[in-house]
Amino acid sequence: MERYFKLGEHGTNPRTEIIAGITTFVTMAYILFLNPSILAGTGMSQNAVFVATALGAGLVTLMMGLFVNFPVGLAPGMGLNAYFAVVAAAKGGTMTWEVALGAVFVSGIIFILLTISGFRQMLVKALPDSLKYAITVGIGLFITFIGLKLGQITTATFTGGPSTALISGGAPAVTLQFFEWNIGIADFVVNKAAALTVIGLLLAGIMTTLRVRGGLLIAIVLTTLIGIPMGVTPTENWAKTPFLPNFSDLAIGKVDFSMLGSGLFWEVVIVMVFVELFDSFGTLVGTAQRAGLMNRPDGEKRLSRAMFVDGAGVSIGALLGVTPMTAYIESAAGIESGGRTGLTAVTTGILFLLAIVVLAPFAAIIPDAATAPALIIVGVLMMSSVRNIEWEDFGIAMPAFLTIAIMPFTYSIANGISVGAVAYVILNGIRNLVSKDKKVEVHWLMWVIAILAVARFVFLHGR
Repeated sequence: MERYFKLGEHGTNPRTEIIAGITTFVTMAYILFLNPSILAGTGMSQNAVFVATALGAGLVTLMMGLFVNFPVGLAPGMGLNAYFAVVAAAKGGTMTWEVALGAVFVSGIIFILLTISGFRQMLVKALPDSLKYAITVGIGLFITFIGLKLGQITTATFTGGPSTALISGGAPAVTLQFFEWNIGIADFVVNKAAALTVIGLLLAGIMTTLRVRGGLLIAIVLTTLIGIPMGVTPTENWAKTPFLPNFSDLAIGKVDFSMLGSGLFWEVVIVMVFVELFDSFGTLVGTAQRAGLMNRPDGEKRLSRAMFVDGAGVSIGALLGVTPMTAYIESAAGIESGGRTGLTAVTTGILFLLAIVVLAPFAAIIPDAATAPALIIVGVLMMSSVRNIEWEDFGIAMPAFLTIAIMPFTYSIANGISVGAVAYVILNGIRNLVSKDKKVEVHWLMWVIAILAVARFVFLHGR
């Protein structure tokens, strides 16, 4: 281990690295319960999604540890799994989940090519920081909305399908009916799932406030236990789920490219690439800097390899039958515990693989009301990026605001990115031509993105 991971050079030891790996796993493990719940609406088997999530996270995290020597864990990313669930919804989706997996696979190949060519780094530099932060915040609100709906706190009515266009004949894309059940003792008794969601949200909030490691996972477990006497937790599923992993219904190799010539297919691919691009880049750079790895002579080289594994994880996930794999910001918890090398990631990866056997029966009884609070808490954490937006400059603030608002209000990440890019280019392009005061750089790639966004609304009607 000393020779392979160079523990001495990084000022660490096996015990510290293993503890850091366990810490990272505990903070990431909520995805094992959350992902099956989110993707259930596509018609995918929840058992299959659980096994694929654990298997994919384990394998790709091991790759990160063994081939890159980075203390970073990877698993299906929050945000894109919600987007996947929308486009592949069993009722009203724009494509089947098999076709959506095909889009994930293609986005991973593009991601790898962008990394190898160096174009990925160029795109990251082209997008203004304000829109990067706005995309993160918008996805956070999007995830929160899904959590509120999953926990039966809100209901939503869609006109024209769940990925309704921003421009759709004037019809509202989403109609929210907040608190259809009135807050009261009698109504809490009637809507037990909503009541359990509120209890779970309080537990998750307390755990996060107290900075309890693995707080979201602990909150999910406690909420599930509380749901047993309430009759919300489906305990009958326990007897149906074997402790040994069931691989019979895994969606391995079920990627479908039948819509490869469709504009809708490529829109999904582009959105996935776009979100993966900025989310994973920021996570990898941030965690690497926190671990002091960017100051090393081989820092940039290792970061490049980490990006390659990150991109490969997307396509690997698709082949296993799960949504895009990406680097997790929760890896920072392991780094704070002293993780500095790939041994941390190897430990995390092994624990994900062991989870297939140990946690499968538990995953089968987790109710939506127990996972919904975790989605809402993740939304809160992603919302923190809003403070980095330059609100005093209206030419920057308005595109950022539109990006944030459009995503949840039209139930579309693609709409938010498109509108934000177009607004940024128009407002700051005109300012640079007319005003003699402050000039704002508009990268030529932003013009390309804006033109493509307009074409999307014109030719695809914003779908």
